[in-house]
Amino acid sequence: MHILRPQFRIEKSRALAFAAERGFGVIVAADERGPCASHVPFVLKQRDERVIVQIHLTAKNPLVELADGNRRFLLVVSGDDAYVSNDWYASRDNVSTWLYEAVHLSGVAYLRERDENRAHGDALLAAAEARLPKPSWDLAQMEPAKRETMLASIRLIELVVDEIEGQSKLNQHKSDEDHVPVANQLARAEETGSRRLAERMRALRPGLGYEP
Repeated sequence: MHILRPQFRIEKSRALAFAAERGFGVIVAADERGPCASHVPFVLKQRDERVIVQIHLTAKNPLVELADGNRRFLLVVSGDDAYVSNDWYASRDNVSTWLYEAVHLSGVAYLRERDENRAHGDALLAAAEARLPKPSWDLAQMEPAKRETMLASIRLIELVVDEIEGQSKLNQHKSDEDHVPVANQLARAEETGSRRLAERMRALRPGLGYEP
């Protein structure tokens, strides 16, 4: 990840927390023909002081063969994003831009044994269901034969993370006079992602003259 400015960089522990909270991203690797990618849910684990990303893919996914214990994979985790128009700023001659938050986790990927699929499925469901305001659903509630067929059809991949990069581009380099109107415009947007970015911008500089 190319960090545009030092003030945009997300500290590593916060980047990991961001990724864990999102729990969904794009996994990428390359073979001799070029890059391959899949959109995947994932769970983060700590093992022997290492960060592990666990994902699963269907057995026929071409990324499965690439998880050979030598090839590097990249997981891209995106958060909210929003376009900022030039004329939202108070000062003149600013450049229109795009605000966003994202984390990249990279390292060597390993294919795991099929008998680990159930534990992965349980962990993935527990993390996803915990985000919902209802009693958690789990694999124990699934018809056993169907559950085993489903688990047998996937392959578990672990990415051993050795590089953590995060960027939160929220116009930290702009003046208060330009920061406030942009945050106000995002707060008025119909898109919930824009409104969440406005909240983050206001949290970065509390006490300014924001609209209610």
